[in-house]
Amino acid sequence: MAIGRIVKVAGPLVVAEGLTDAKMYDVVRVGKERLVGEVIVLDGDLASIQVYEETGGLGPGDPVEGTGEPLSVELGPGLIGSIYDGIQRPLEAIQQRWGAYIRRGVEAAALSRTTKWRFTPTAKKGDAVSEGDIIGAVQETTLVVHKIMVPPGISGTLEEIRAGEFTVEETIAIVRGAQGKRHELKLRQRWPVRKARPYREKLPSEELLTTGQRIVDTLFPIAKGGTACVPGPFGSGKTVIQHQLAKWADADIIVFVGCGERGNEMTDVLMEFPELEDPKTGEPLMKRTVLIANTSNMPVAAREASVYTGITIAEYFRDMGYSVALMADSTSRWAEAMREISGRLEEMPGEEGYPAYLGSRIADFYARAGRVVCLGKPERQASLSAIGAVSPPGGDLSEPVTQNTLRLVKVFWGLDDKLAYRRHFPAINWLMSYSLYSEDLAPYFEQRVGPEWNELRREFMKLLQIEAELEEIVRLVGVEALSPSDRLKLEVARSIREDYLMQSAFDDVDTYTSLKKQFKMMQLIKAFYEMGQRALEQGIDIHQIIELPVRERIAKAKFIPESEFDARWQEILNEITQSFEQVMAKAGGAYAERVH
Repeated sequence: MAIGRIVKVAGPLVVAEGLTDAKMYDVVRVGKERLVGEVIVLDGDLASIQVYEETGGLGPGDPVEGTGEPLSVELGPGLIGSIYDGIQRPLEAIQQRWGAYIRRGVEAAALSRTTKWRFTPTAKKGDAVSEGDIIGAVQETTLVVHKIMVPPGISGTLEEIRAGEFTVEETIAIVRGAQGKRHELKLRQRWPVRKARPYREKLPSEELLTTGQRIVDTLFPIAKGGTACVPGPFGSGKTVIQHQLAKWADADIIVFVGCGERGNEMTDVLMEFPELEDPKTGEPLMKRTVLIANTSNMPVAAREASVYTGITIAEYFRDMGYSVALMADSTSRWAEAMREISGRLEEMPGEEGYPAYLGSRIADFYARAGRVVCLGKPERQASLSAIGAVSPPGGDLSEPVTQNTLRLVKVFWGLDDKLAYRRHFPAINWLMSYSLYSEDLAPYFEQRVGPEWNELRREFMKLLQIEAELEEIVRLVGVEALSPSDRLKLEVARSIREDYLMQSAFDDVDTYTSLKKQFKMMQLIKAFYEMGQRALEQGIDIHQIIELPVRERIAKAKFIPESEFDARWQEILNEITQSFEQVMAKAGGAYAERVH
């Protein structure tokens, strides 16, 4: 490959000349320390390169060597449980070899070259295979069977396939293609991160991605293969929500990208995830998780690579037929990296200094999510859900990153700092958030949970909206000015907010609620509301209804473990009925005495 030389250094941007055979998005090695860079502009003999490492010490005349390959990730057994930086360098392997700090120019294979994996073929010699076909499997962890697929672009006849233990470098099969060309298949394959992996067909999203977070599943659900945005100001709980979704979402594989986040937040993830137990299997959650750690003190350009690295790994597992959830925290830091590089390139700035192509880059990222029919045999459907946190400066949701994201995603969980200051978590504002999947998922809820689910959901949303309107009146003239019926609505709305929507991420029971438990909790609140309305019609004083002791039991229902919930739910329901019967019986007796 041609070797050029540096003519200019501007922060993470390096301009080199003499790279005669360079192409767009080729990886190059910059300087004597061979720093990783990527060609982003070609102008005659000059190549502008964004360097994914600290550029201090580089100067004009230093060498730049082309590799002739685009920025790619290694895909194969060993991904699960790994912790990578933005350009897929394994952080644990680097720590063991060089210590706690990443030295510049460090090269380390993303997948171990010494670990042997037991490969069990499912195809046999003489079979006709094409791209995407599953030819065998490796039991990567106790939770994940890693399916070995024919890489895209390869088809032909299996000339040889072997069972046994192999490293990712050893040949496991040979495919004889067109014109007799031989393709050696290994356990690993490479894929350029900026190019979406192919699939056969995109499907509508009709199945819920269960998260166990009540406000999400009930009011603003996301479908498998869906896209969601979590914008909010500093301190409103974006990272905790992302962690909760990563822990509890009903996905086979989790890919968590910490993109430009503060080091202490990423440390929480790295320390906590290996300790967490997968609720479905009881195994450590890391056995189905890939982490990409790219903190705010790492070089800014590497943030852009980290998002693409994460979604390419997620697509690879989707191609195996798995349901994959990608968490990106936060896409604002990724956009800031684009703004930094764009400024160094002296491009014409768009809104608020972001590049004019910001919207198309965000669109390319979210377009890679979806529910698809995968390539190859056996036929399989899979999904990739993308959930991105956005950190708008000062909580201003009108800024370009949030607005461009909202144009593309179908779920908006708007975080509110006022709710966070009131210690209401998750601090998702139910009046401004929305989900465009609600109607699509209505049949799913009716069939899988209960026919009343959608009606209860609408009733809850209606009461929360009525509460917002009544609060204006209460602020002006006080709560006593309201009619008893409106007072009851206020109290029930408060119960929905505090007893149902509020959920503690740090309580062992309350951190996750199954759909069945959510449904029954909703039924308790509705039962109280309906009986309260009936009592008011019979002339019962509103204060007697508000002060019923059973309200405390409804409030504490969320802390009842799932295993005990059915029996305790029936007790609470009976107590609601008995409480109202007693109140009405007393009122009836008092009325009879007055008549006589």
